[in-house]
Amino acid sequence: MNTRKPADRALDDTEYLLEQWGWWRVDGMGVPGHVSPTLALMRLFTPQATATRGYCITDDWALAIDEAVARLLHRDQQMREIIWLYYGAKWPMVRVGKYYGISEGKTRELARAGVAWIDRAIDGIRQAA
Repeated sequence: MNTRKPADRALDDTEYLLEQWGWWRVDGMGVPGHVSPTLALMRLFTPQATATRGYCITDDWALAIDEAVARLLHRDQQMREIIWLYYGAKWPMVRVGKYYGISEGKTRELARAGVAWIDRAIDGIRQAA
């Protein structure tokens, strides 16, 4: 797996968590894949071939990141959507910039600001851990 983790920057951990959250979200973890209790039992006892990625994030951390990204919507919608598209949908930064009609540099700037906001939002959880 190729991660887009930057090196030697203050927000490394949060960016890494966002990257892992994106893979967690893409795999559909935390989202029930069934609606019927009977189907859930059937799937429990039937071997399932899954192609999950080797991400390193617990459900608790992923849900905390998910909540912080959702709360970012109230702060700045475009910033939240850039975070969502880059980390959640795995779009390249150039594509995200073209989608909004802004330069790649400005897109990266907004993404860094969003990561900083999320870093502050999850700081309490990090301190408790």
